[in-house]
Amino acid sequence: MRFRGNKRLASAVGLVLGLLCAVEAAKVNKHKPWIETTYHGIVTENDDKVILDPPLIALDKDAPLRYAESFEVTLTEEGEICGFRIHGQNVPFEAVVLDKSTGEGVIRAKEKLDCELQKEHTFTIQAYDCGEGPDGANMKKSHKATVHIQVNDINEYSPVFKEKTYKATVIEGKKYDSILKVEAVDADCSFQFSQICSYEIVTPDVPFTIDKDGFIKNTEKLTIGKEHMYKLTVTAYDCGKNRASEDVLVKISIKPTCKPSWQGFNKRTEYEPGTGSLALFPSMHLETCDVPITSVWASIELETNHIGKGCDRDTYSEKSLHKLCGASTGTVELLPAPSSSANWTVGLPTDNGHDSDQVFEFNGTQAIKVPDGLVNTNLKEPFTISVWMRHGPGSHEKETVLCNSDKTDMNRHHYSLYIHNCRLILLLRQDPSEAENYKPAEFHWKLDQVCDKEWHHYVLNVEFPTVSLFVDGTAFEPFMVTEDYPLHPSKIETQLTVGACWQGGNARMAQFFRGNLAGLIIRSGKLENKKVIDCLYTCKEGLDVQLPEEVVSAVKVDFNPNQSSLTVEGDDIGAFDKVMQHISYLNSRQFPTPGIRHLRISTTVKCLNEDACVAVPDAEGYVMVLQPEEPKISLSGIDHFARSAAEFESQEGVTLFPELRIVSTITREMEADAESEAAEGTDDDPTVQETVVSEEIMHNLDSCEVSVVGDELDSEHESLEVDVSQLQQRALEMSSSNLGLVITGVNTMANYEQVLHLIRYKNWHTEALFDRKFKLVCSELNGRYISNDFKVEVNVIHTASPVEHANNAMVQPNFINPVHHASVDLSGHNLVNAHQASVVPSAATIVIVVCVSFLVFMIILGVFRIRAAHQRSMRDQESGKENEMDWDDSALTITVNPMETYEDQHSSEEEEEEEEESEDGEEEDDITSAESESSEDEEGGEPEDQQGTSRQQQLEWDDSTLTY
Repeated sequence: MRFRGNKRLASAVGLVLGLLCAVEAAKVNKHKPWIETTYHGIVTENDDKVILDPPLIALDKDAPLRYAESFEVTLTEEGEICGFRIHGQNVPFEAVVLDKSTGEGVIRAKEKLDCELQKEHTFTIQAYDCGEGPDGANMKKSHKATVHIQVNDINEYSPVFKEKTYKATVIEGKKYDSILKVEAVDADCSFQFSQICSYEIVTPDVPFTIDKDGFIKNTEKLTIGKEHMYKLTVTAYDCGKNRASEDVLVKISIKPTCKPSWQGFNKRTEYEPGTGSLALFPSMHLETCDVPITSVWASIELETNHIGKGCDRDTYSEKSLHKLCGASTGTVELLPAPSSSANWTVGLPTDNGHDSDQVFEFNGTQAIKVPDGLVNTNLKEPFTISVWMRHGPGSHEKETVLCNSDKTDMNRHHYSLYIHNCRLILLLRQDPSEAENYKPAEFHWKLDQVCDKEWHHYVLNVEFPTVSLFVDGTAFEPFMVTEDYPLHPSKIETQLTVGACWQGGNARMAQFFRGNLAGLIIRSGKLENKKVIDCLYTCKEGLDVQLPEEVVSAVKVDFNPNQSSLTVEGDDIGAFDKVMQHISYLNSRQFPTPGIRHLRISTTVKCLNEDACVAVPDAEGYVMVLQPEEPKISLSGIDHFARSAAEFESQEGVTLFPELRIVSTITREMEADAESEAAEGTDDDPTVQETVVSEEIMHNLDSCEVSVVGDELDSEHESLEVDVSQLQQRALEMSSSNLGLVITGVNTMANYEQVLHLIRYKNWHTEALFDRKFKLVCSELNGRYISNDFKVEVNVIHTASPVEHANNAMVQPNFINPVHHASVDLSGHNLVNAHQASVVPSAATIVIVVCVSFLVFMIILGVFRIRAAHQRSMRDQESGKENEMDWDDSALTITVNPMETYEDQHSSEEEEEEEEESEDGEEEDDITSAESESSEDEEGGEPEDQQGTSRQQQLEWDDSTLTY
């Protein structure tokens, strides 16, 4: 029994050992895991789980056999799947093992997927078993399988229209299959959600419909009388039923039945001075209603005949313009603006405006006589006549513009310019000294300009026996020339007249002119060249065009001489429109004449048969030139001063405007800064929107007039003078009379300042003269801008003669060497040193000075106390006055003993100052200018006698009333 039991035990042990050996043998990792070669997956944008087909399962043959359920065996690792590995760059997926024993796994997204960025992903995957032993050594991997994963879209985006606004224009009375198309897009990646399935017009009750493709058409005929423009709101839906994020606005304009015309033409165009050229038709195009054309011709006219003399020109005097244009000297102006020095035009009616030079009206009853000697025309030498004239309608009577005839006894016309039957005629009779031969005497021009009631510029170049005529810069030959004998010899003087001809035998005017004249000039000795003539006539405003390069060869552009009109011609409508859009208005004047300039466009369109097949109506508009910022010309300087009688009587005289300053400013309105508004509290006042800024500008002057206030100048003992050579250097001219003098010529303000500094007043009979007053006025653009009236008063300081009083002998001691000091401003008078001689002092004089010093001390002490009090009151009244301005103390009579020394004066001033400070608490600012300068002189260490002399030279007192 024991043996049998042992035998059973041995048998059981053997079985266990066999099973263990079998298990040990099964642990060997002989096979690789196996997976499918291709997988297809689907994942949704908002999910991370990937659905694979087929499912992800890895098999391994090393997996043990299953035994009966009643026998349990622990599984080995060699047959288990430990993981999956994904190969590829930036793969947003991972593979996870769900069950090691079965090899089941899943693929899931590691991050949020975006179909719009990438719809599909492709990568490879491998499976790994768990290997041998506890550490998984000898791990085996499967082959690489390809995985294709598609990202499914969700409807996360809404449709968006490509344009913010859609516009279209339709012709009334027409039904369209399609007016315009709106289009929306959707950013979703799938076909279903990215497609626009429908459009809808949101605006109710409109005669339009829209289809699924976005085409809009009208459901009935449209009339402009019912509505000029329809505004529709349109939305869109994608196939996922998402509506557009923003609806779109559709504007459909109704225009009348097509008529050929200029479209996009603005009737009013505003021009701001100083801004250069301004495009007149930037959006304009020609509507030809789809008619095939062969050529287009257009004329653009800028009508400026109501501005000045036909357009905006410089409004300087004609004489100044001749100089600016390069004409040499010898120019005489026969119709100057009335002034004190040119008064023969005073009686003529004028336009009373300053937007152009002075215009004179002749109504058939007025004429003027030109002063004798003003013009000396010798027909043997060349000369020029130029004039601006407006005349019409014509008459059968002669109308004389300019005439030189016998002054007495006879009615002979030596030369004249007149109009007869709308013909311009120049009469030139030979001088009596010439041989009695027939020579040209009358030159006739038949011109429409003579009687068209418009301004024209005429220049006659006369070089006997030939005459050249230029009208508005264009040369004209006479159509007829008649000859005549020379005049008979006589000693009768001639009379030059304007507006009629003087009949010396009848002593009256005849052949009166009816019209307007301006700028009548005679220039002797040299003919005007074409360059000067063009300069005189050229406008400062006109049309301009800068042709784009692509249309230069396709379109032809021609200007008239003064650029007031141009023509455009071409056969390409597109190029033609571009040229029209580049036409601009330009005004180069610094201060242009404000107002309206009318525009007119005339157009001719030709078709294949070379006829004008399309009638385009004229387009009319205007340019509004805005008011320029007008300058304010300010004259300033010393307006009241005194000089000694000796200076008035000297060779140099007295300078009237030594410190004159000419400044021109303009005032601009600018928007106030937000910070400054807050600082100044302007937010509380809603009416304060702008701030005013003054800005200094530079421009020219053309005249300055110095006139006498009060009695006229007496040429026997007073005059106003200026260095003529200095005037000539600056191309300025001067005319003078007993009323004053006038400086004319276009020049800078700085040059006018320098010349005005040179004007001196001389009077060599000053005994009865105490003061003289003058007024200075300057102007620009022939009086368009005028300065303030700057008035100057000059007082005469009379010094008593030494023989009038015994003490007067010491007013200007002759024994002291003169020492130069600056003039002292005493109570408004600039006292100037008189000339003194230097001689040896006498003993008697020294004794007298010592004896009277005490008396002088007492007198001066009283005088200075009165003077200090007076100056304090004057400072209170005139605290705002500039330091250089002097005041008139001609009514103040101070009587002093002139034999005091400077030391006595200074000591008395110091005592007075100390006494006032101790009693009244006054500060040092009560010290007068005289006291201050005296203190400085004392510190300079000058000898006592020289200081006294200097002081007496500076302060010349009238002591004629002093009694001892």
